[in-house]
Amino acid sequence: MPLTPLDIHNKEFSTGFRGYNVDEVNEFLDQVIKDFELLIKEKREMEERIAILNERVDHYKSMEENLSKSILVAQETAEDVKSNARKEAQLILKEAEKNADRIVNEALAKSRKIAIEIEELKKRASVYRMRFRTLLEAQLEMLENGAWDDIEQADSAVTVE
Repeated sequence: MPLTPLDIHNKEFSTGFRGYNVDEVNEFLDQVIKDFELLIKEKREMEERIAILNERVDHYKSMEENLSKSILVAQETAEDVKSNARKEAQLILKEAEKNADRIVNEALAKSRKIAIEIEELKKRASVYRMRFRTLLEAQLEMLENGAWDDIEQADSAVTVE
C-alpha cells in the first residue's frame, strides 16, 4: 500500500542515545509532507488530464471509424451509381437502336409502297395514253373515211325539214 502524507505526519521515531535532532527531523518531515502532497496533487491532475485526453482520443477514434465507414459507403454508392448509369445507358442505347431499326424499316416499307404506287401510276398513264391514242386514231380515221360527210348531209336534211 502506498505511503500517504498522513502516514508521514503520524510517523514517530524512537529516540536513542545521541539520536537525531528532533526539530530538524520534524522540519524535514514537514517538508517531505508538503512535497509529497504536491506530488500527489500533481499526480491526480495528471491522471485527470490523461483521462480527459483518453476520452478525446476515444472520441477521435470513433470519429475516424465513422468517417472510414462513411467513405466506404460513399465509395460503394458511387460504384452503384456508376453501374446503374452504365446499365441505363446500355438500355437507352439498345432502345435507340431498336427505334432506329424500326424507323429504317418503316422508311423502307414506305419507299417500297411509293415505288409500287409510282409503277401503278406509270402503268395507268401508259394505258391512258394508249386509249387516248386509239381514240384519236379512230377520230382521224373517221375524218379520213368521209364519215363526216354523211353526218353533214344528215344534219342538213334534218335542218331542211
